Formats: sequence, C-alpha cells, structure tokens
Amino acid sequence: MANLAVRAQGLTKWFGEGDAKTFAVRDASFEAHFGELLYIVGPSGSGKTTLLSMISGILRPNSGNVMIEDKDIWSLSDDEIADFRLNRIGFVFQDYHLFPRLTTVENVAIPLILKKMDWNESLKVALGYLEIVGLEERAQLPPVKLSGGEQQRVAIARAIASHPDILIFDEPTASLDGDTGRKIVEFVKKDILNEKRCIIIVTHDIRIFEFADRIMNMEDGKITGVEKREP
Repeated sequence: MANLAVRAQGLTKWFGEGDAKTFAVRDASFEAHFGELLYIVGPSGSGKTTLLSMISGILRPNSGNVMIEDKDIWSLSDDEIADFRLNRIGFVFQDYHLFPRLTTVENVAIPLILKKMDWNESLKVALGYLEIVGLEERAQLPPVKLSGGEQQRVAIARAIASHPDILIFDEPTASLDGDTGRKIVEFVKKDILNEKRCIIIVTHDIRIFEFADRIMNMEDGKITGVEKREP
C-alpha cells in the first residue's frame, strides 16, 4: 500500500538459552500506516515493549524483519541503524528520560545538536517545538519544575524535533492522572498525527482507547487480533 509505514514479518525474540530460554515475542507480523494511530495492548509481560524495541531499531530480533517504507532496518549496520533512528523514528519513553540539569528548551534541542546543528540555532528551533506543545513560556525551567503532563509534552516536542516518520510511545499515560492522560493523547491525535506520520502507542489504559484508529492485541508474545475502531 502507498501509505504503508511499517511492515513487521515473523518477529521473534527470546532471552537465554537451553532450559532458561524464554520467548518474549513469537512470530509477530503486522502493518502500520501513515496517518494512523495504532495501539498495541495486552497484559504486562505480553511482549509489547519488546516488540516496540524491535520495530524501532533498539533491540535486534532473533528472526524476522522490519521494513520501514522500503528499508529493512535490521539489514543495516549498527551505525546506519543509529542514524536511521535519529532521522526517522521518535521515541517517547514512559518516564520521559529528560535530563534534570538541562532546561526544558535544552532538552528539546538534544536531537538537533546530535544532527550537528549550531547550538544557538538548535535552541531557537527547539523553542518553536515547545510552542507547538504549548510550553514556550516554560522554556527556561528545569524538568523538576514541570508537572507530569508538561514533562510528557516536552518529551513529545523532543521526539518530533527531528521530523520523524514514525513516532512511538511506550505507556504515555502510565504516570498521569486520567484527565491529563486523555488530554495528552487527544493532543497527539489532533496536533501531532498527520498524513506523513505514523504513531504507535503501547498502552493498557482503556481510558484512551477512543483515540485509536486500530488496536492490536498481544498475549504471551503473540499478536492475537487487530480491531479497527470507528471514528
């Protein structure tokens, strides 16, 4: 399909060997598309985060492949994968991973600096991304001075600063109250998702299911079904 963003085929990941061998993901295959908000849901230990790590170039599968548009990411060298992640994939972690000794705007500027952008220019551009998430007035504050919802928005601004095609969230509402969590995901759906971006969210929070375009279920490392949601 022309709008195909991700195609995972036969992804399998295990840890340990012999009697200690444990499968985290078994023969997982699915597709995700540009303009789509796809949820991956399932109980703790079902393999959701491991699957995310494989499709985002963080954790190498034991078997299977991941096609992002026309590129098999696991056929690339380690340096090429790192470069691919920097330029094509944005990752918003559950605990935000903000640097406490940097200001909000400096945190957002990190991927721009990694791309060799001038320091002052990177701060100027980062301020523009803080404006997108409504936090330009908090630019000079350290993360500790922000609420949980504000820290989540900073992490989103940092993730989109490098213009990623694929944006991945790992349990984005886990540390937020229900109302703040819903507002964050609603904001992502309305203001961050577009026809040139695919967003994949791992969650078990049923309070935000209404925003999904499709929901993919996992259990015991296997994909057990995909549900299309009505708009």
